[in-house]
Amino acid sequence: MTFLVHGNIWDPVIPGGAVPVIICMLRAVNVGGHNKVKMAELLSLCRSLRFRNPQTYVQSGNVIFATPESDLSVVSRKMSGRFLRDFGFSSEIILRTLDELRDVVARNPFAGRKEIEPNKLLVSFLARDPGDGVRAKVRAFRSEVEEIRIDGRELYIYFPNGMGRPKFSAAALDKILQIPATGRNWNSVTKMLAMAETLEASENQPVARSSSRAKTKSR
Repeated sequence: MTFLVHGNIWDPVIPGGAVPVIICMLRAVNVGGHNKVKMAELLSLCRSLRFRNPQTYVQSGNVIFATPESDLSVVSRKMSGRFLRDFGFSSEIILRTLDELRDVVARNPFAGRKEIEPNKLLVSFLARDPGDGVRAKVRAFRSEVEEIRIDGRELYIYFPNGMGRPKFSAAALDKILQIPATGRNWNSVTKMLAMAETLEASENQPVARSSSRAKTKSR
């Protein structure tokens, strides 16, 4: 058997595949001085749930970790309960696996257009699949300036004039969706993908155990 090393903890490699890496995005935290969440406390929350090697990105509530739990509904439920207990308010917890985030990047409908500026491209991650009917309504939604695309559980919105001056009504779009979502600009999306891929590589590096010390630990 091969083993993975995590600090002082030796864990067996899970049969049939790599340890899943999860990207967690919290909705509406640290916005305008409201719903404050310190990233150090968010890391502590993840460690208390035995998520492995958690790491945060910027202050908007992004945390990446590894966990043997492959059922995202279980991960979400655990995080939601502990978050409410630790911080005193609820935040929508939106999760994607590493493979799902890779797919989000691969499906970028604006890829190949040289004029696209990454800091003006927003990906809005939906908490659940909206269904074909809602997707059809979003595709019929028009903006004078912004370009809006929907694919699966993600909206891709390009703001040529910047995100601070949108011409479309976000409230009207939310009324169509009626699903919680949280947005990240393209720079953040690709950075989180890179972090998650690095974590996956380090988490799933097998360590052969041939020494007497290793044999003792395997018992």
